Amino acid sequence: MQKQENTAYEEDEQSFYRNLIPYPKDLLITFLILGAATLVGLVFYNAGLTESNIITVYILGVLLTALFTRGYACGLIASLMSVMLFNFFFTEPRFGFHAYDPGYAITFAIMLTAAIITGTLASKLKDQAKLSAQTAYRTKVLFDTNQLLQKATNDEDILNITATQLAKLLNRSVVIYSVKEDGDLSQGVLFSAAQGESDEAMFGDRETAAAEWVCHNRRRAGAMTDIMGDAKCQYIAIQINDMVYGVVGIHVSNKPLDSLESSVLKSILGESALAMDNSRNAKEKQQAAVLAKNEQLRANLLRSISHDLRTPLTSISGNASNLLSNYEKLDKESREQAFQDISDDAQWLISLVENLLSVTRINEGQMNINMSVYLMDEVIDEAMKHLDRKSEEHIVTTEYKDELLLARMDAKLIIQVIINLVDNAIKYTPPGSEIHITAQKRDGFVAVSVADNGAGIPDSYKPRVFDMFFTGDNAIADSRRSLGLGLPLCRSIISAHGGEITLTDNVPQGCVFTFTVPSGEVEIEE
Repeated sequence: MQKQENTAYEEDEQSFYRNLIPYPKDLLITFLILGAATLVGLVFYNAGLTESNIITVYILGVLLTALFTRGYACGLIASLMSVMLFNFFFTEPRFGFHAYDPGYAITFAIMLTAAIITGTLASKLKDQAKLSAQTAYRTKVLFDTNQLLQKATNDEDILNITATQLAKLLNRSVVIYSVKEDGDLSQGVLFSAAQGESDEAMFGDRETAAAEWVCHNRRRAGAMTDIMGDAKCQYIAIQINDMVYGVVGIHVSNKPLDSLESSVLKSILGESALAMDNSRNAKEKQQAAVLAKNEQLRANLLRSISHDLRTPLTSISGNASNLLSNYEKLDKESREQAFQDISDDAQWLISLVENLLSVTRINEGQMNINMSVYLMDEVIDEAMKHLDRKSEEHIVTTEYKDELLLARMDAKLIIQVIINLVDNAIKYTPPGSEIHITAQKRDGFVAVSVADNGAGIPDSYKPRVFDMFFTGDNAIADSRRSLGLGLPLCRSIISAHGGEITLTDNVPQGCVFTFTVPSGEVEIEE
């Protein structure tokens, strides 16, 4: 740091001396302006105007010289030359540097003083305007950087934005490294400026070693520092406290950063580190929320299973024990009823486990969906063969409004969706209710609707019917309570097919579940 401060001081001293040495182009501008001022003065002199007007023209020339040239040298030269030109062309005797009137000495002194003050003030105003423009530009870059960092979604975006803005602000090549999980640096990325060097020069062994040193020691290194000062770049850690998120290298060469550039650089790196820290905190919170949700789902599942599996298991156990103990004593009708109850309870458990496994696989992305083109009416007819036996107590009808209903789907999964929707209607409607299944084409999709004329679903429950483990307060005829897995499974399967499932009211009563799957065409190979 001490070496960098000394270099910056030397740079400021050199800049001061450069301001006192005029450039050839600036000297030419100075001579042209003073020549024009002299011509205007001659016009005023021949027109009979007073000397004060001519003096004003020369002071204006000094002011213009200070505005259109660099540094202070040309302003001082113009001040001296304006006095000499006025003395040569407009004082008696003319065309000489002598003056008859002793009062001209005071005139020349005042004129020189006014010219010097005017030129100096003009130069300072010009420098101040230039500095204000640079400050405004850097402020804009800082504001843009802040806005871009707020929109960044990951560490890579944050580092790229940081390097891009630094290259734009400093007009220097920038190398940026991210920190891997093991604490080492990843491969650097170069953001070249107009005077940037080749990739080989920016990623040499010396440069890489300096960047690694900064990563592990959290201090500046490289050019203009006491550590590996022969490097081409100056390397700075992107860090908050003791946590390093990356390392940035600024191509310094022989032109050190001034105090304002260093201040802005520090601000941008601070914002970058803060953005990366916030991003990682947000990811940790999101992961914690996911874990908490999974724990809640697991707790709900265990609680539901512990309560709701007790009824069918108790029924199976009781009927089996009764058959074993009293088989010969039971009449044929009682034995068949016991066997039927065992079969129904076992089938309910199988359906429950199948739904639970399917939901788990889809949510974890482990279920393979084999998409092919099928006739929707054949898929629906196949699903009707696997309905709960209680469907015999309801009136289940189908209607196909188009002759050829081809759809791209995994037939096995769509059959499971249809079975779940129809069984759901059977469970929540009294015996004798009508369940109507329709299929039709709709805007590039095939829409299948399952409608019933039961009591319907209250409006307060409709937004939650597809939530996991939501069952509402509806009573079921066989005293079994649903685990609330069927409808969430249907939504997951339909979403995986690129369709959607909705709930609407049936008129005059009941509800309608409708799902869509993409329509398909049969490909004929010649």
